[in-house]
Amino acid sequence: MAANSFRHDGLSMRLAGAEKLLEDSELLALLESMGGAKVAVAGDFCLDSYWQLDEGPEEESIETGLPVHRVTGQRYSPGGAGNVVANLVALGVGQVRAIGVYGGDPFGRVLVQLLSDLGADTTGMLDLGPDWQTLVYAKPYVGREEQSRLDFGTRDALPEKSLVSFEQALAAAAAWADVVVINQQVTSCFAGEEIVARVNAVIAAHPGTAFVVDARMSTTPYLGAILKLNVAETVSRLGGAGPGSMSDEQVIDLASRVAAQTGRAFFVTRGERGIVAADKDGVYVAPGVDISGEVDPVGAGDTVVAAISAVLACGGTPAVAAYVANIAASVTVRKLRATGTAAPAEVMTAAAGTDYVYSPELAEMPARARLRPGTEIEVIVEPPCDARPAHVVFDFDGTLSTLREGWEQVMEPVMVRSILGGALASVSAEAFATVRAAVAEFIDRTTGIQTLVQMQGLVRLVREFGYVPEADILDERGYKEIYNTELLDIVRARLAKIETGHLERTDFHMKNAVPLVEALASRGMKLYLASGTDVGDVRAEAEALGFAGFFEGRIYGSVGDVNVEAKRVVLDRIFRDNAITPQALVTIGDGPVEMRETRKRGGIAVGVCSDERRGFGANLAKRRRLVRGGATLLLADFTDLDAFLAVLGLN
Repeated sequence: MAANSFRHDGLSMRLAGAEKLLEDSELLALLESMGGAKVAVAGDFCLDSYWQLDEGPEEESIETGLPVHRVTGQRYSPGGAGNVVANLVALGVGQVRAIGVYGGDPFGRVLVQLLSDLGADTTGMLDLGPDWQTLVYAKPYVGREEQSRLDFGTRDALPEKSLVSFEQALAAAAAWADVVVINQQVTSCFAGEEIVARVNAVIAAHPGTAFVVDARMSTTPYLGAILKLNVAETVSRLGGAGPGSMSDEQVIDLASRVAAQTGRAFFVTRGERGIVAADKDGVYVAPGVDISGEVDPVGAGDTVVAAISAVLACGGTPAVAAYVANIAASVTVRKLRATGTAAPAEVMTAAAGTDYVYSPELAEMPARARLRPGTEIEVIVEPPCDARPAHVVFDFDGTLSTLREGWEQVMEPVMVRSILGGALASVSAEAFATVRAAVAEFIDRTTGIQTLVQMQGLVRLVREFGYVPEADILDERGYKEIYNTELLDIVRARLAKIETGHLERTDFHMKNAVPLVEALASRGMKLYLASGTDVGDVRAEAEALGFAGFFEGRIYGSVGDVNVEAKRVVLDRIFRDNAITPQALVTIGDGPVEMRETRKRGGIAVGVCSDERRGFGANLAKRRRLVRGGATLLLADFTDLDAFLAVLGLN
């Protein structure tokens, strides 16, 4: 497919919630079309230097007596505008031209060589000689921790002769390219009034070429260009002071105002809350991507501007550009201690498995909850009027059953002990607190997924913290066995009390759980039980608590394969084996996994903010993750049974 031939009409007004903007085949076609695109990048070209420092005993200089920091490893990559070039090349853009300046120092030669190695045209890179220092960000590391950065580089205005040469190179690129990117990083040569005026003159002289500007510190406005700003920069452009805490509606309004002001498409980035794109046709919100694990946001903005430019160079709409940029950035932020890039295969994989963050603002503000009158049912997205539920998928633990209440209090110490190993008795209180906080955050983020997958995460944490020698690190099954042994001791003790009559099975039911499943079954609903617990255990526990009969054998759990997620399998099977509309599916659970999987398929996702210790009432910590996971309705328990059935159209 040739450049400028890809369009996806009718998508500019797509709003949050319709997050899969392109089908896989459409995304693949767009990425393949980038081979015919031509993009030029002008601005602040930098060199990113990563220096790994020796962690051994400290040495002293014989001459000065000062500590010596010995570098045991070093690597270099293009930064600033250079990272935009690297991202364009990684995305598959066929021709990329670099226009900037560098100094007559070793760093400058390395920078230009790296750009050439990428396949970029560097004839527009101007060597300003020994009196000009190349921009360098030197980042020393001790282990995983970055130390204070060392910045090199001249930050003066360009000499007149260099200004003329730059303008000529930029004009030639504008006549050649589909899109020209202006990337300004520091308060130096590309932020001054004179050079911005020359860029504006080139923009005005080439109305058929799109210019995308990512300028951090310029006080002189670029005119006639597509702008990419963050929220604070957007507020400043409109004459405001400080972004404060802006609601989604406020950011959408800001984006619309800037697009109207400039007469061009406009993009505002929001970090974990995604990207908002606006143009004359409307506003598109690319919701934030939920990323498990550690992230490194350095360079994510370069990925965004590169992806936006690549899509626009292929004729894509601003909505499509924001969608692709959002996914591409979710790839690069996972690449730690590096200014990463996103290749087409990585973008395709990320798009297929993307989990979005829904309603992050509402998740953090319970006071904004909208309740159904006379009930405690929170409505986040009103169910469709034509909803006709026919298939209802239940999670088990924390939704119907409280038999495993307190599993987090079992898993946390198991993980902490596994991470610290033999150092458990000797680490400082601060180190112990750091490990414990990391474990608590991990458990909160992974609630509802298979235990085996959680244990894979534990293996990663053990390696990252480095307290346990590699030879002593167990695999996920080894850690799962330790955890399961401790948890099942508690579960079996509770089951024994039911068998001896000391407790009733209803003591481990969520309030009104049995009346709910009875009501649904009596209305002809097909009921399914899907759990991250081992399938044998969940079947046995459902039988012991009196739930199994309602599901008529449709009980699913973990089968010891991390690639088989029971909740995903059940949802896929329902759609494969039954000719149903998405509105016929309802999922009821207390974890974000089932919420996301249901929202992806267009079903009704009912989150249960259950207080498992009491068996009734709300747990606000669960509310936050359920809202972010995509719940459309929220319940504390099933007290408002008749009202809940009415909301689903089943009264």
